[in-house]
Amino acid sequence: MSPLEFRAFTKQLLFIDIETVAGKADFTELPERLQKEWIRKAGRLKNDEERTEAELYPERAAIYAEFGKIIVIGLGFFHWDENDELTFRVRTFHGHEEAEVLQQFCDLIEKRYSPKLTLCAHNGREFDYPYLCRRLMVQGLKIPKPLWNPNWKRYDTPHLDTMELWKFGDYKNFTSLELLAALFEIPSSKENLSGDQVNATYYQQNDLTAIAEYCREDVVVLAQLYLRFNRFPLLPEEQIFRLA
Repeated sequence: MSPLEFRAFTKQLLFIDIETVAGKADFTELPERLQKEWIRKAGRLKNDEERTEAELYPERAAIYAEFGKIIVIGLGFFHWDENDELTFRVRTFHGHEEAEVLQQFCDLIEKRYSPKLTLCAHNGREFDYPYLCRRLMVQGLKIPKPLWNPNWKRYDTPHLDTMELWKFGDYKNFTSLELLAALFEIPSSKENLSGDQVNATYYQQNDLTAIAEYCREDVVVLAQLYLRFNRFPLLPEEQIFRLA
């Protein structure tokens, strides 16, 4: 992609990452019907340590939209400043009320972007995009047309997935964002927190701010990886702006 093509394309490009936790702090807080469904679900999960369904709930529920919820959405976009220098702006929507977080995200998409919006996430086609749509439906909110069109087939979606880009058609392996960051010498977002610690950080430490900061830095890594994929240099720290 040439610099001119890159600039034109990225005007409607939004980098995203979501952080999810179990819908409740403890399995016993679930309604009885959902408890029964979790027991069925947990019975099909890999469980080498032979944990009970209740013990698996805080560890695994967050990755399933039926049993988890979104507490942070990280968003970032490229911007050219008054000196025509490329910068990156990144922020988060976060909160304890999932519906409010999702509504903020929808409002931004509808006000800031046209239907030609392209999202970019890592493992977005398997996780971020469907998770967002499912939780919007659960919360009774309208799915913004730029996010999902029912006429798209799975691999017709215009949205980008850096993991899919890296696969080059290979379907065998999951490649983490952290591994690609290490490979392309991009500073890590995992210094203070990692994905497997998010649920405990939220429910045990009550530290939503730390999770939001972690999500924000994942979006920075994602954008840097996208630059490297297109053979552009990494942005220096002074050209990355973390918005409130």
